[in-house]
Amino acid sequence: MEQKEQWSSKLGFILAAAGSAIGLGAIWKFPYVAGTSGGGIFLLIFILFTLLVGLPLLIGEFVIGRSTQKDAIQSYKELVPNSSWHLIGRLGIFTCFILLSFYSVVGGWILIYIFKGVTGDLSGLSEAQYGSLFGETISNPLLAVFAQFLFMVITIYVVSKGVTAGIEKASQFMMPALFILFLLIIIRSVTLDGSMEGIEFFLKPDLGRITSETILFAMGQSFFALSVGVSVMVTYSSYLSKKESIPQSAISIVTLNLLVAILAGLAIFPAVFSFGLEPDAGPVLLFNVLPTVFNQIPLGIVFLIAFLVLFLFATLTSAFSMLEIIVAALAKGDNGKRMKFSWLIGFLIFIVGVPSALSFGVWSDVLIFDKSIFDAADFLVSNILMPLGALLIAIFVPLKIPKERLIAELSEGSSIGKKIFSAWFLLIKYVAPVAIIIVYLDVLGIFRMMGLK
Repeated sequence: MEQKEQWSSKLGFILAAAGSAIGLGAIWKFPYVAGTSGGGIFLLIFILFTLLVGLPLLIGEFVIGRSTQKDAIQSYKELVPNSSWHLIGRLGIFTCFILLSFYSVVGGWILIYIFKGVTGDLSGLSEAQYGSLFGETISNPLLAVFAQFLFMVITIYVVSKGVTAGIEKASQFMMPALFILFLLIIIRSVTLDGSMEGIEFFLKPDLGRITSETILFAMGQSFFALSVGVSVMVTYSSYLSKKESIPQSAISIVTLNLLVAILAGLAIFPAVFSFGLEPDAGPVLLFNVLPTVFNQIPLGIVFLIAFLVLFLFATLTSAFSMLEIIVAALAKGDNGKRMKFSWLIGFLIFIVGVPSALSFGVWSDVLIFDKSIFDAADFLVSNILMPLGALLIAIFVPLKIPKERLIAELSEGSSIGKKIFSAWFLLIKYVAPVAIIIVYLDVLGIFRMMGLK
């Protein structure tokens, strides 16, 4: 059954798809990975891999979804009937289910911090006190679970409203607001005394900082940051009109993604260096270090709340896409079933995510392969399922979709498809799989076992 909904405009699709990609990966993970991986040299390598690996994969997913106009499972079934290739779509749905289960936990933390910021609980604390506050917040079982539930309710409500009235409408508000808030925070950050050191750290590549891990982290971040590998973009592109250009849409989304990553760095690193803090603080950079920074500048709490709201918008737009891929596969284009499946699946995701919410408190002693429940779920998704999905899609597109169909789909809406086809086909058939396999082998520790690292 064909999808009955479509994006109302190319801009709506681009903002929604960019919102899917711009989430925790761009605003939370990118700055701390950049901070621990060499700053400017990491940024340069990240940009290269985004263009050479992430962009070709993104276009590949767009081709699968737009050419069939079906959900993540039915798309593969139409392209290769009576085969097992539809398992790529099922893998993506399973991945998004697990991903949203712990992603919603972080979304809950953001809601808590916005509330604490508004009520004044984030004002006037030292760096050590901010660290203690974060630990107390995430270890409070009732607070963590309630905040996670509230985040999921917001996500479910928007997705239940549909593609145009729900996801597109929310994204058209949240994404521009995100950029406006970013610009306000950057203006404040780069005008601090000593901020230039942070700007140079982030924008000036230092070849002396390059390591094998810098390259591998940048490579992994490049396609994780674009939501490729889980067939989310297959589902989103199934709502895209044949009048729109796939290459142009993909380039717009990649450009927005890179822009947000750069904006995130410019918002954070100048302020961090201005106050003599360490850029390699890791995952706590956003919840511990930034409140310390904002607390020391005039109207700091206002800028901190603005940043947290920005962070919430980015997190929600990503959450919409994760739930949408599952709901679309179950509803199969029948909007009468959308609301029922949205609430049913959303509630199940919340239930599955409760152990992750409790893994920093009452269940902190429960370990899976020496990892907390939250960290184990994160490792499973980020280091195993997503690279596997990306690799399978990189193999599927050039192997199972006829070249004539690929050229025709890329050429719909503009003539640029024919011009870039050869370069794109080369990248997705050879470069992307090799890059993903290298990341995969590193994650699994193969290089260390062989004595290469």
